[in-house]
Amino acid sequence: MTARLALPLVVALMLGPATAPSASAQAPAEFKPGEWTSLLNGKDLEGWIPKFTGSPMGENYRDTFRFEDGVLKVSYENWDEFKGEFGHLFFHQPFSKYRLRVEYRFVGEQCPKGAGWAFRNSGAMLYSQDPTTMRKDQEFPVSLEIQFLGGGETGERPTANVCSPGTVFTMGGKLITQHCTNSNSATFRGDQWVTVEVECHGFGTIKNYVNGELVMEYEKPQLDPNDPDAAKLIKDGRRDLAGGWIALQAESHPIEFRKVEVMPLED
Repeated sequence: MTARLALPLVVALMLGPATAPSASAQAPAEFKPGEWTSLLNGKDLEGWIPKFTGSPMGENYRDTFRFEDGVLKVSYENWDEFKGEFGHLFFHQPFSKYRLRVEYRFVGEQCPKGAGWAFRNSGAMLYSQDPTTMRKDQEFPVSLEIQFLGGGETGERPTANVCSPGTVFTMGGKLITQHCTNSNSATFRGDQWVTVEVECHGFGTIKNYVNGELVMEYEKPQLDPNDPDAAKLIKDGRRDLAGGWIALQAESHPIEFRKVEVMPLED
């Protein structure tokens, strides 16, 4: 019920951080400032590295991440129930100053025994730690999560919120230490496609857009010394994050991605 990603260095990467090179040791792609480049090849997971809670890096647990009909899917058809096996699919190199554009939609029913908060819930992890430094049983990488949320039949539920596993940031001149902070976006119900863009300026300003509308602005992402996983990543007292890896989430609800693109920024 598992699949392994066919990447040049995946065998070495699965040995773990003590003996493996960093995930950025994969063959680098060419990215030009001011130009959008797709991170998806439209046919398979080449260039991406899966990591599921409880499984070694590189193992695509229960074939959850897959390409079908030209879109990247998070599928739970091979699952009987969800037992906390959170999944993250990492692009194989880090970024610092860039724009990320993702088009997503939620489909189908949530995997049985998925948490209530995980209904129509996914996201993109930005400023993430190198996946080779994650513990085997770690649930989420130290990162800034840009939440992708879908609404239920009633009630308001904005998307492009920010959650911060192992991190903190500044907004409106205040240090934000709570786990999740909502954006000002509308609520999107059903299986409609939604476009989220995030503009990242390293340790500077970060802006979240939904369907072209600015819904959130914040800055100065930092490692949280109170988080055990983040504390291990602090070197020479430096907590500021100027960049990191991008990962897409699998949290128990099926989701499709038809566009994942990056544009490096001139500055």
